[in-house]
Amino acid sequence: MAESAPVVPSDELLEWPKKDKRRFLHAVYRVGDLERTIKFYTECFGMKVLRQRDIPEEKYSNAFLGFGPEESHFVVELTYNYGVDKYDIGKGFGHFAIATEDVYKLVDVIKAKGGTITREPGPVKGGSSVIAFAKDPDGYLFELIQRGSTPEPLCQIMLRVGDLERSIKFYEKAVGMKLLRKIDRPEQKYTLAMMGYADEYETTVLELTYNYGVTEYDKGNAYAQVAISTDDVYKSAEVVNVVIQEVGGKITRQPGPIPGLNTKITSFLDPDGWKTVLVDNEDFLKELQNA
Repeated sequence: MAESAPVVPSDELLEWPKKDKRRFLHAVYRVGDLERTIKFYTECFGMKVLRQRDIPEEKYSNAFLGFGPEESHFVVELTYNYGVDKYDIGKGFGHFAIATEDVYKLVDVIKAKGGTITREPGPVKGGSSVIAFAKDPDGYLFELIQRGSTPEPLCQIMLRVGDLERSIKFYEKAVGMKLLRKIDRPEQKYTLAMMGYADEYETTVLELTYNYGVTEYDKGNAYAQVAISTDDVYKSAEVVNVVIQEVGGKITRQPGPIPGLNTKITSFLDPDGWKTVLVDNEDFLKELQNA
């Protein structure tokens, strides 16, 4: 009996992520003291608490914070697991970034509130962009970038990867992102790629960093995942499955509704093990209305 030929995915299926209505929804990570982190983000960064919930039966609570409503802005989802006051951030997670019109002023505010600045404000080496770095109470780094007025101040997530070309291919094909720009810094032995759904001055981007010769990173247990919207989790999961066969990765949750919530999601790991959750657009908006 002849073996059947492998099923070749249609061009239409592989084009889906580019046609889909996608945007960054939120980044999920764990903190050791929810109220302490909320206080720091609101007083130092100027974020607003958008919603909070406590799930005692599952022994965790979380809070969503950002610079605008979740319907239109990227936000952070802070998770506190009862009784756990410390996490290992690892070496793979890099930083988040906040765009501000005056980095020096923001740094002064953070210092006045007792925050830690790990890089004083000033131009980047060999460039004109003015940046600084702040560390939150759990040790997460935030790059502070001086920019004109922007609709999305929470503007970057930086993750380190072991093979930049492989990661670019994965996020283009599986997640539908565009490569916005690529920068090689041989004198500092790293290359980075900015990836996203629109211009990086208008929206949140994923900054992937490759350090020469480093192919693997310890991811710790602090940073969890990024959530991205989709109009069809089932079709999106099909595409991810095809791309995984080519460049690596793993589906961690088959597409379908979350029990009790009915929001349809699917989740997967990229070739480096970084997790993405795709969330149904309409379900997400209904979830916000019912919150």
